[in-house]
Amino acid sequence: MSTFDEREKGYEAKYVHDEATTFKIMSRRNKLLGLWVAERMGKSGADAEAYAKEVVMADLDEPGEEDVFRKVRGDLDKTAAHVTDNEIRRQMADLLVTARQQILESK
Repeated sequence: MSTFDEREKGYEAKYVHDEATTFKIMSRRNKLLGLWVAERMGKSGADAEAYAKEVVMADLDEPGEEDVFRKVRGDLDKTAAHVTDNEIRRQMADLLVTARQQILESK
C-alpha cells in the first residue's frame, strides 16, 4: 500500500469518525431540548423521556435542524406554555454546547 493510499484511508476514517461524533452530539442536543420542552409542557418522568425521543426522531425528517424547531414550536403552541421562537433557538444553541461537552468528555 502506498503512502497516498494510507493517507486516503486515514482521511476516510477521520471523516467517518467526525460524522459519527456530530450525529451523537446532535442527538444528545435534541434529547436535552426535548426534555426542556417537555418540562415547559408540564411533562415529567417517563412522559418527558418519551417526548424527548420524539424530538430526536424528528431530526431524521430532513437535513438541518428546522424539522426539530418546527416540531417543538408546534407542540408548544398546542399547550399553554409561552415560549418564544428566540427562546427555543437560544436554547438549541446553548444545548448544542452542552451536548458537545458531554459527548467529547465521554470519549
